[in-house]
Amino acid sequence: MNLKIAQLEAFVWVADLGSFRKAAERLNTTQPNISTRISGLEKLLDVTLMERDAGSVRLTSKGIELLEYARQVLRGAEKFMEASGQAALYEGVLKLGVTELVVSTWLRDFMKLLKRNYPNILVELTVDLSANLTEELFSRSIDLALQSGPFERQTSGAEKLGTYRWIWVASPELDDLQDDPLSIGQLLQYPVLTHARDTRPFEEIAAHFRSRRASTARLMPSSNLAACLHMAIDGMGTAAMPAAMVHDAIKAGQLRQIYYPWVPDSLVFLARYDALRSPAFVGAAAALARDLAMEHVAREDKKT
Repeated sequence: MNLKIAQLEAFVWVADLGSFRKAAERLNTTQPNISTRISGLEKLLDVTLMERDAGSVRLTSKGIELLEYARQVLRGAEKFMEASGQAALYEGVLKLGVTELVVSTWLRDFMKLLKRNYPNILVELTVDLSANLTEELFSRSIDLALQSGPFERQTSGAEKLGTYRWIWVASPELDDLQDDPLSIGQLLQYPVLTHARDTRPFEEIAAHFRSRRASTARLMPSSNLAACLHMAIDGMGTAAMPAAMVHDAIKAGQLRQIYYPWVPDSLVFLARYDALRSPAFVGAAAALARDLAMEHVAREDKKT
């Protein structure tokens, strides 16, 4: 028998993604190469694993029957490497999706840790809103999402990454915001810089001011929290920001914390992935993210 792991990888990824092209992108090869691997596997086994129509792939009954066995062989190979103490020999691509908060806090350390533990894993990085990352995770466009909830759709794999609280900040130039606590009228002298529309923080802030009939509230949403941070530093308004993102700016005197008696709910972060279909290194990367994020959250808590 001349069965190759690469053939089984091609079979599993084509089955999961429903596309030879997408499987080729995932395995960092060409579509003809994927076709050759599948054809070779079918010839070896003397079976038809999938039917190929224009723009679609459908598993045959035999393909459906053999798919889980193929997964078991791939998992066995992964466990073999782990048991040998040579997990660093893993090769592949990790499609990683993160939110901007992760980028602004501990992503750099995570990438270095991942490189040290899995030097042959290539990382393709996507930075987006959490809602968009969820869609990409379930379409298998990404393997691992480091994102905040709430989550309407649950995944088979998840690791807790900690909780991030919000605080209100403003430029020291806005020196009339000194009271503790500020009244709603004092706060709303200036525009309120917020996260993007259709995000939970924006909806909570908008609902808060609506419930208090604060018709003077001027919300300035942005899909880029770093832009909110810079606009706040430039005195363009007050801002509710994750505390972890503004500690350095406060320490440098670019911002100061202001005290208004309400903030959005804290952000709860998880590392989410498909534990049933993903390669073992995806779950291992999620565990690395968990340990690193928890260390970061503990350090941030000591600052406050």
